Amino acid sequence: MLSKFFSRIRLPFRKEKELFSALYGIIGFYPKNISYYKLALMHKSIMRREKGKPLNNERLEFLGDAILDAVVGDIVYTHFQGKREGFLTNTRSKIVQRESLNKLAEETGLTKLIVSSGHTSSHNSYMGGNAFEALVGAIYLDRGYEACKRFMQKRILAQLINIDKVAYKEVNFKSKLIEWSQKNKVTIDFKVVKQGKDDTGSPTFEYMVQLEKVDCCSGRGYSKKESQQEASKLTLARLRREPQLIERIFASKSQRTKMEEEPVSVTELAAFAETTENNEKPGEPREPGTPDPPDPDDFDDFDLSDINVKPEMSREDIIAAAEAAAFNGES
Repeated sequence: MLSKFFSRIRLPFRKEKELFSALYGIIGFYPKNISYYKLALMHKSIMRREKGKPLNNERLEFLGDAILDAVVGDIVYTHFQGKREGFLTNTRSKIVQRESLNKLAEETGLTKLIVSSGHTSSHNSYMGGNAFEALVGAIYLDRGYEACKRFMQKRILAQLINIDKVAYKEVNFKSKLIEWSQKNKVTIDFKVVKQGKDDTGSPTFEYMVQLEKVDCCSGRGYSKKESQQEASKLTLARLRREPQLIERIFASKSQRTKMEEEPVSVTELAAFAETTENNEKPGEPREPGTPDPPDPDDFDDFDLSDINVKPEMSREDIIAAAEAAAFNGES
């Protein structure tokens, strides 16, 4: 059957027949216009040009990115009936993120078909994920939107990705961001930007991530946790793709640590001592009832056992004490 197909379309080269066969194994159907798929597999490192224009998969990658968002959004919307927009957005993001697409390109064998200069290492790059997006763009131009949707449903989500498992897997972006900040000794704060209610009366929150007092990204949600998670997720994405942001954060960190490490001058020490010194003057009598100043010799026999630790007060005790202080006019 396969040989009849190839003879009917009259492929001139064996390599092109092999490409048809390989693509069929990945997308589940034979291409109508093979040129789209050849272009989708051509990495920019090849540096080929046609009529003065670069010949690579970057334009198809742009198209495929948009189509992939629409297709996966369509599938997720239909699959999870009644779920809120935030849940649907997070689920789609997990499926179409670069790490996921890289893995899909590897699992399907797409990375083996990519044509590159040979000098570009796939390690720590998104070559496979970019090619996967370009492949979706090629399918769209060759067969249309419905073919892209069938490809994602039957070849990807039915065989390689468990959509329910992905959707309900909690990715703690806030924890990851805090871990990054601790590793790099960077201060982190979550600042409230706005609190309010949506059109239905549900409470909404917006939080901003600050790293070394540098504003990064804000996130919105129906809870503090959700908004901080979204802000952390967006901040992690910016840190990954914007080295300028990291430079600003570390410049601010450097300024902070420099100020903390600056030695205190003799003048400043003298001023501090003067403000904390007992106000009484030598030879002047103290007011009656004023305790004697502590003698340094009295601390020679100081021992930790001299400290009596009071048992921890319960919540009820704390409230009762506060109420009593309030009614008695205590400060």
